[in-house]
Amino acid sequence: VKMLKEALDGQLTALYNAVAASEQVQVEPVGRWFEAFLKRRTRNVSASFQELEEEEQLSEEEEDEELQLEEYPMLKTLDPKDWKNQDHYAVLGLAHIRYKATQKQIKAAHKAMVLKHHPDKRKAAGEQIVEGDNDYFTCITKAMEMLSDPVKRRAFDSVDPTFDNMVPSKAEGKENFFEVFAPVFERNSRWSVQKHFPSLGALDASFEEVDHFYSFWYNFDSWREFSYLDEEEKEKAECRDERRWIEKQNRASRAQRKKEEMNRIRTLVDTAYNCDPRIKRFKEEEKARKESEKKAKAEAKKREQEEKERARQAEEEAARMRREKEEEAARQVAQQAKKEKEAQKKAIKKERQKLRTTCKTHSYFTDNEADGVRMMEEVEKLCDRLELTSLQTLNEALASGNKEQSKAALEKQVQEVNVQMQKEKEVEMQAQQVVRGAEYTSAGAGGGGGLNNRGWNEEDLQLLIKAVNLFPAGTNASPLSRVVTFVSGTFKTT
Repeated sequence: VKMLKEALDGQLTALYNAVAASEQVQVEPVGRWFEAFLKRRTRNVSASFQELEEEEQLSEEEEDEELQLEEYPMLKTLDPKDWKNQDHYAVLGLAHIRYKATQKQIKAAHKAMVLKHHPDKRKAAGEQIVEGDNDYFTCITKAMEMLSDPVKRRAFDSVDPTFDNMVPSKAEGKENFFEVFAPVFERNSRWSVQKHFPSLGALDASFEEVDHFYSFWYNFDSWREFSYLDEEEKEKAECRDERRWIEKQNRASRAQRKKEEMNRIRTLVDTAYNCDPRIKRFKEEEKARKESEKKAKAEAKKREQEEKERARQAEEEAARMRREKEEEAARQVAQQAKKEKEAQKKAIKKERQKLRTTCKTHSYFTDNEADGVRMMEEVEKLCDRLELTSLQTLNEALASGNKEQSKAALEKQVQEVNVQMQKEKEVEMQAQQVVRGAEYTSAGAGGGGGLNNRGWNEEDLQLLIKAVNLFPAGTNASPLSRVVTFVSGTFKTT
């Protein structure tokens, strides 16, 4: 640990950041270096990995000393020329160990077989020896040649005659699945490139374990190859072309056998997968889960639809309530307006009757019978033309003054009404003049389909009367001071 220097005079020591607390993390120790560490610890010595390897080799040699060889009864009957069809492990007495035999064991077995079956040993013992390569001892030499070379040994192991390539049937697997398929997978795992492979497991294995097992076997990487079964040896070829042809034939044969081997493995895995009771259980659980999710989704959708329906009904109910309130308010307003209108009618009727009674009581404020008839007509005219407020004002004036004042008030009101009626009559006459002027203008222009053809309805006349009433005669804006032209069935002012 690097220590801090001591602060000098005038210097200060400041803490910029605190040291983080230590954290413990659990890890799983694996690998050959960890194995070497365990070996060193158990032996209580300090040694390198290479030394441990040497110790392991020494232990193998010690095991080789205790190696028990099995005598091959057919050894002396073997034909050296037919070495491809011989069992090399059995020739060396390793038939009980086979592919599990180490190189030390193979060397030890070969040494023992040489000491026992060498031609010189046998000849010294008085046995008749076949001269040349026809002696069965050549089979021992060939077996050592094949098994000591890793490439040749792998080629022979790939076609081991004792290996069982059998694939169980579905009928066998359904009855005793684990008892039938567990040894088969264990047997075929020897071909795996990967040294560590998953086991078949038990009935209570988890989905992850089962999935890992079948993923491994469906992606199985096999080192098994079939070069040992090549029918032709390229070394025997007389020329390069023949050697190439032999290599081509051998490659095709190996590829075909490799394909058949992978089909066998795939058939094994498919059969096991279809018979595996755990797969059936997982499928049922998955189906139940999907059904549950589907049911939950349907229920959620149903609840959502019900919520929407309730919201829609609530909205419709609220709209209906608002509509009813608005209609009720409109009815009340209409009833109130009706009541007010009826009250106004009654009041007008009352005021009219009051006016008629007052005038009749005072003989219409005249002594002449002819003037009385005229005043009677004027009074009826007032009753028709005056509004409620005007009638009330007039009746109050008639009731509050003497006869002369009442007569003056009545005549004044009559005069005002007559003036108003005269103005309206003039406006109507002006409107008629405008209509005639427009008809004359249209006729003078020679236009067919003008006002003469179009005609003036009641709505047009009322509109024209309102215009004349808005702009009286004698003003600059008067309709009589404008020329009305009819264009395409309508008229414009210019």
